[in-house]
Amino acid sequence: MCFSSTPFHESKLTHVSVTDCGIRMTSSYMPLLASSSTESVVQGSETAMEGEWPWQASLQLIGAGHQCGASLISNTWLLTAAHCFRKHKDPSQWIATFGTTITPPAVQRSVRKITFHENYHRETNENDIALAQLATRVEFSNVVQSLPPRFIHKNMFFVFTFVCVIGPTQNRLRQARVETISTDVCNRKDVYDGLITSGMLCAGFMDGKADACKGDCGGPLVYDNHDIWYLVSIVSWGQSCALPKKPGVYTRVSQYRGWIASKMGI
Repeated sequence: MCFSSTPFHESKLTHVSVTDCGIRMTSSYMPLLASSSTESVVQGSETAMEGEWPWQASLQLIGAGHQCGASLISNTWLLTAAHCFRKHKDPSQWIATFGTTITPPAVQRSVRKITFHENYHRETNENDIALAQLATRVEFSNVVQSLPPRFIHKNMFFVFTFVCVIGPTQNRLRQARVETISTDVCNRKDVYDGLITSGMLCAGFMDGKADACKGDCGGPLVYDNHDIWYLVSIVSWGQSCALPKKPGVYTRVSQYRGWIASKMGI
């Protein structure tokens, strides 16, 4: 698999402190995968500490709670999956919260505008990417920071969840490591049988020990490059949760740098 190391133009993001982009103000260890658990969608996940993933947002439908994850890429814009808004396109129906708990959130904002890719196809999951503009900007702090989109040649990333396999929404953010799986392998007949396109990335484990699932969609797949974190992909789709030979499928951010910049007006 060929990975581009060309960065998204962080310097062109409006109202962003580039010095702090992708930097966690709270130090933490790099957790190893725990044993498989039925308590979280990301099998083998661990609870995140306050400030550990300050760009993580929860997109919530007013009156219905958490629906999708998202990543803060400036102090007014979130990057997420298009399918999150398929049934509810009115921005006034949505709020975004930040912090490691849904209740209470560290920060909450209304959503002003939703922009999803013009060529998103729900049948094939292609171009599953969207932007949500916040009604008011957030102030960066120890618990809220932006995350620069970038694509880097590595094979170990982190993925996040607020949602349980069994029972109600998990109130505290959880995290797990996943590995990239080549497109050739993912397109094998016994895996996804040719459904993976150039705008997608497979990640997880072929034995199914860690994965993203329902409720994680739109959230970030991130990579640590010398203590600066980058947004690599967006949780998009998959078959069930953590099944053998059915890894998670993600939207490759590198394929959409131009689209993101044009919609943000930078």
